[in-house]
Amino acid sequence: MSNITWIIGATGGIGTHLAGVLAHRGHTLILSARSTEALNSLASTTGGAARPVDATDFETTFALAQSIVAEFGRLDTVVHLPGSILLKPEHLTTEAEFDQTLDTNLKSAFSVVRAATKAMYATGGSIVLVSTAAASVGMKNHGAIAAAKAGVEGLTRSAAATYANRGIRVNAVAPGMVETPLSARILSNPTSREYSKSLHALGRIGQPADVSSAIEFLIGDDASWMTGAVMPVDGGLSAVMPR
Repeated sequence: MSNITWIIGATGGIGTHLAGVLAHRGHTLILSARSTEALNSLASTTGGAARPVDATDFETTFALAQSIVAEFGRLDTVVHLPGSILLKPEHLTTEAEFDQTLDTNLKSAFSVVRAATKAMYATGGSIVLVSTAAASVGMKNHGAIAAAKAGVEGLTRSAAATYANRGIRVNAVAPGMVETPLSARILSNPTSREYSKSLHALGRIGQPADVSSAIEFLIGDDASWMTGAVMPVDGGLSAVMPR
């Protein structure tokens, strides 16, 4: 029986890779993002169903989850991937930048968990969110994103506790710096790239496949006894002193 999998933020670097892998594994994909053009292109290459959504809108997101259940019969897996990178000290971060960071990373995650848990309430399922290494280790100029992703980690643990008795697992991955379109502006600067590499004990920038494989593990049967976990996928950034 095909796994009914909803990926939100599917058109980003990690989402695109994950969609391709899961399509190859035989998942039935529902792909969501704000950009309709990119979403339709990804849907055509993976055989997924394109369902544009602004995940920060609670009611629209909730309605979409219900429509997925109505159309496909159930919802087995949800992966929430939207994110942003704001590298600024707190005293230079504007209120608008802070609000946008929280909306993109935390509000949308809460909105998706709210919608997904209702859709899975009677059948169980697996939800994976995305945090960052900066939520667990102090890194300068990461105030807003660290605060938002720390909220995602708290949400992961609380939702895992709330819905465990319904057979719903909620886990997260916490990457370091990953080579995606989102990080391109930072990594295109040779000095910034080398500095970022130096922070990771394994001495390289992460690739979408590194994170995608961790997500695939968490949603699969091999992780059926895992919930409330935040898995670091960060080249040692959050736990190991670099050379």
